[in-house]
Amino acid sequence: MEDDDDTSHLFSRTSRKVVYDAQKELDQRLRDVDVTPSQRHGMRMPPPRTSTSQDRPPTPENIQRKQMQLDQPGPSKVPQRKRQPAALPPPREKSTRKKTIPARYTEGNVYGKKHPVEVEKDILRQRDWKKVVGEESSRPRRQNIPRGVPVPDSVPYYSSDEEGGDDDESDGSEDETHKSPSEEEEAVVSRLSREGGVSFLSFLVSRAVPVREEKEPKEWTYKDMIGLPAGQLEEWRAACQREIEILTKRHVLDMVVRPRGCRVIKNRWVFDVKPDSRKRACLVAKGFSQVEGKDFNQIFSPVVRFETVRLILALAALEGWYLSSLDVRNAYLYGELEEEIYMEQPEGFHARGKEGHVLRLRRALYGLKQAGLAWWRALKKLMEELGFINLDSDAGLFKCFDEASQTFIIAVVYVDDAIFLRPSKAAVEVMKKRFMERWESRDLGELKEFLHMRIGRAGQSIYIDQAQYLQAVLQRCGMVNAKAVPTPLPVGYAPVKSLDKAADPELRKRYQTVIGSLLYLMLGTRPDISFAVTKMAQFAANPTEDHLSHALYICRYLVGTPNYRLKYDGASGQGLNACTDSDWASDVNTRQSTSGFFIKLAGGLISWTTKAQKTVALSSTEAEYMALSDCSRQVVWMHTLMGELGYSLKPIPICGDNQGSIFIASNPVTERRSKHIDIRYHYVREVISRKYACVFFINSDQNPADMFTKNLGSVKFLKYRGELGLEFLE
Repeated sequence: MEDDDDTSHLFSRTSRKVVYDAQKELDQRLRDVDVTPSQRHGMRMPPPRTSTSQDRPPTPENIQRKQMQLDQPGPSKVPQRKRQPAALPPPREKSTRKKTIPARYTEGNVYGKKHPVEVEKDILRQRDWKKVVGEESSRPRRQNIPRGVPVPDSVPYYSSDEEGGDDDESDGSEDETHKSPSEEEEAVVSRLSREGGVSFLSFLVSRAVPVREEKEPKEWTYKDMIGLPAGQLEEWRAACQREIEILTKRHVLDMVVRPRGCRVIKNRWVFDVKPDSRKRACLVAKGFSQVEGKDFNQIFSPVVRFETVRLILALAALEGWYLSSLDVRNAYLYGELEEEIYMEQPEGFHARGKEGHVLRLRRALYGLKQAGLAWWRALKKLMEELGFINLDSDAGLFKCFDEASQTFIIAVVYVDDAIFLRPSKAAVEVMKKRFMERWESRDLGELKEFLHMRIGRAGQSIYIDQAQYLQAVLQRCGMVNAKAVPTPLPVGYAPVKSLDKAADPELRKRYQTVIGSLLYLMLGTRPDISFAVTKMAQFAANPTEDHLSHALYICRYLVGTPNYRLKYDGASGQGLNACTDSDWASDVNTRQSTSGFFIKLAGGLISWTTKAQKTVALSSTEAEYMALSDCSRQVVWMHTLMGELGYSLKPIPICGDNQGSIFIASNPVTERRSKHIDIRYHYVREVISRKYACVFFINSDQNPADMFTKNLGSVKFLKYRGELGLEFLE
């Protein structure tokens, strides 16, 4: 028994030695792979095997050694064979060579301090997947731990660009390699904002357009279309075939052999489903590949102004005119091209045996840079052949004298939408028929809609509204169920310019979407939001969260007033009159003043403006004088337009609430406090002297133009809104 105890004591000491050596070997291996002590804490270590007499085979040498140990009086130290660790490859040494950054990659450069290749590697690096994309990778991470080393439970995994290698591209700084996801994303967005171009636009589109499981027809390509089921594919191919037949019938293009050295532009198919469920396919040229000076020169194309349309509708209410409308089919295809342009054959419809041929464009095609100008020239030529004269005051307005009825017929044209109006219904219908014989058009009958404005008539009154478009805007902005407020902006709110160099692109994209949608409403039928939208539009380049919240505040006002419409009351017999006002030094950022004015006819507004003045006014009188001059120029345009329509006007009254500005405008005096005013603002004196306008004083609390220059309280705002001609649509 004593011998057995001594032997067990001997082997327990041996076990501790084996454990010590194994732990030392493990530490050395972990140091080779750069595992820190904090990471080594908690590693699970398999228990070492202890050497016992039962583990070893009974060899003669073992028996002799055991006998010698028993013959000795005390415990003796048994020589142990030290286990040699497995040979490990030498650790990979990092290069001591330092990279020199070229001088062109500095802080002032769009790439920053890093080489573009390094920037690209940072983005593509597997460990930065979550920081850049915002989600975990679908692929499992690789663990870079050498074989033979126990895997701990609490140590994080290690990954690298290449298997078994270290990251040589990193400079070793903690700030570079351990950034938070928000900082990484901010750096990427900042770089894209500085660079701009296609990458920045693609980034904005990816953020602005929600991902849907199914694409809308407008987003399809031809490859998407041919992937549809057989029944739908035949319908869409038939729509494409109809488009090609129309182009052939209109002599838009000819099949020719490709000339040597000519530029050939590409095209694409655009698909859409009309409100009446008709499938429409349109062949569109990729005009962005055209070169100025070779493929086109001028591209400007005039269109009718919003205020001209409202003026014509107000006159129709006063005079009792009949209004009829039509829609021109494929309007741009009537424009003849002066340039020699070649285009590829449409995808999916290559002529057999003529795959190498190209299309010579004879007429304008949608997508070309000069398509709008070519259409305008064709329209003007057609209207002259029909006996119409183009007005100088507005290029989209035409008039024709009808000898049978001894009256003028007026035509308002905006691209493919046209309105014909005059007292005689028969004369209007005859002129429409002549127009439709020359250009293929769809007769829409009595006017119901124009430029997304719904137009209604009840007795001697004409109403216009954009209620349907407003609902689409509220839905797009996510404000359909928002709480309504009584005014477009809070009382006394003054937006402050952002001090940041660049705003969040996602914030800027959403802000511009909201402001752009509200601008179309304001220009069309909602003068009550003119000041709010114009003021907030000044910060569209670099908005903040505060700006966005107040832009959505305007939507909250529209939630409570969705069914308001402009009314032109023909029975009122009211003529032209104007009001003007200004808010001195209202801009806290530039200290510039704000001008606002409007012009009424038939009890409803036909023209309104809110804008920041060009220079800083030194007094409220100077600011009011500048606003009065701006209004006088609009009055002169009204005189010219009405004169071309056959009306002779008396001086149009302009109401202002500043006695000093009225005195300076009515009397050509030069005083110490007004001699510095720019000469362009003294034009109002000539307007008054030539009897185009006359100026009257009105109290400030009775001036409706005050709502076009500042944020008003709900009491004043509601009072002035009732004088604009806005009426609730029941």
